[in-house]
Amino acid sequence: MTETIVRQPGNKATLLYVEDDESLRYVTQDNLSLSNYQVVACADGESALEAFQQHQIDLCIIDVMLPKVDGFAVAKKIRQLDSQIPILFLSAKCLKEDRIAGLKLGADDYMTKPFSIEELVLKVDIFLRRSKSISTNLSQNYQSQPIGSYHFNKTQQQLVYQDEVRDLTQRESMLLDYLISRINQVLKREEILETIWGDDDYFAGRSLDVFISRLRKYLHQDSAIAIENIHGVGFRLVVAQ
Repeated sequence: MTETIVRQPGNKATLLYVEDDESLRYVTQDNLSLSNYQVVACADGESALEAFQQHQIDLCIIDVMLPKVDGFAVAKKIRQLDSQIPILFLSAKCLKEDRIAGLKLGADDYMTKPFSIEELVLKVDIFLRRSKSISTNLSQNYQSQPIGSYHFNKTQQQLVYQDEVRDLTQRESMLLDYLISRINQVLKREEILETIWGDDDYFAGRSLDVFISRLRKYLHQDSAIAIENIHGVGFRLVVAQ
């Protein structure tokens, strides 16, 4: 069996769930389906990549230690195929280095096992509500906001520099939009975390650092733009005139 699909009447979204532990996969799949999601469940990375290309997936939940193709490689390939789909790692690998590695691949979140099914469902709900909001905005007029030599299109989640277009993940786009909306203002770490992550715990804080580093890299071609680290406080997006 490469995949199983649980369908419920009136499903609100389709999730790709990849987990090689059969018992955990069945339990989590059942709980997600009871929350009214259609779940495409796979036991290995190879079948997960096949399923992603065969189904219209709205969000991915991926274990890291998988047979055939590991979870990091699966996420990297999915991110190449779709730069904006939410990706959530769900793994027993709890070291800080593992979490940072997953986030650097473009994941939107990283949960460690054992986990709360209620927390998982809540995170899925939040990511999908944001995706729906962004998708709705795509039907509106093209909106491009200048930031130095760049243009940021919030509705299409794109950062444009001259002829170079970079597709942003949902969380990258949200964080950049938040910084731009408060340009030249000092933003407290806890304020950013509560607004974008919905949590200000240690691991969310480490995730924020990864995403800030990512945005700095994306904006490096304009020396007038800087995301300053205000020690012990937070960050400030500065654009020199």
